[in-house]
Amino acid sequence: MNPPYLSVRGLQAGYGRAQVLFDISFDVRPGEVVTLLGRNGMGRSTTIKCLFGMLPCLGGEILVDGCATQGQPPHRIARQGLAIVPEGRQIFTELTVEENLVATSRVNEGKGARAWTLERVYGFFPRLKERRTNLGWQLSGGEQQMLAIGRALMTNPRLIVLDEATEGLAPVVRDEIWRTLAELKREGLAQIVIDKNVNRLLNLADRHVVIEKGRVVWQGDSQALRAQPAIIHQYLGV
Repeated sequence: MNPPYLSVRGLQAGYGRAQVLFDISFDVRPGEVVTLLGRNGMGRSTTIKCLFGMLPCLGGEILVDGCATQGQPPHRIARQGLAIVPEGRQIFTELTVEENLVATSRVNEGKGARAWTLERVYGFFPRLKERRTNLGWQLSGGEQQMLAIGRALMTNPRLIVLDEATEGLAPVVRDEIWRTLAELKREGLAQIVIDKNVNRLLNLADRHVVIEKGRVVWQGDSQALRAQPAIIHQYLGV
């Protein structure tokens, strides 16, 4: 079995005097899709902020390819192969589609023909090529999400994190995003996915990490989670 590309061990974090994460531990191996599951406010997005250096860690460690990243600024962490599709997409609304894609692009010569270039992203998302001269604010929500994914791919990451992957999108667009994530999995790109659609996640992901009140309360693969509907009801039900 390959060693983990990302390892989170005993992560603790919070905002001011309010501690939110108390003990978060999980791994992501190369090419693996892992979900972070839980109700809103349980610590999933806070975990993501810590991974990218957007929130300082109070304890524990984060290892990327065996190297500790806690305390490093986001741009240094990104250079180690992590990319994010943030909640709310956060594209540059006053830049064109093409300007958004090239603004943070990073060449990875080692990937050869499999490197993510502008033309390869356009091939992956033909709609973006059609809209390449449009400004970000002129795009639909689905197009903005495609752009956010394309922008992340242009950094040529080894692991991509999607926070609320399909939130607020029309059903037909959601289907396209799920197909996209499945294709990226076939490409061998490791992913961390946060989303509320448990059934879709069960079909996509290799493993699941359930978070409750800042602690990991369950981990396992899709087969194990399907066999324990009480876990879904207790920790994910509304």
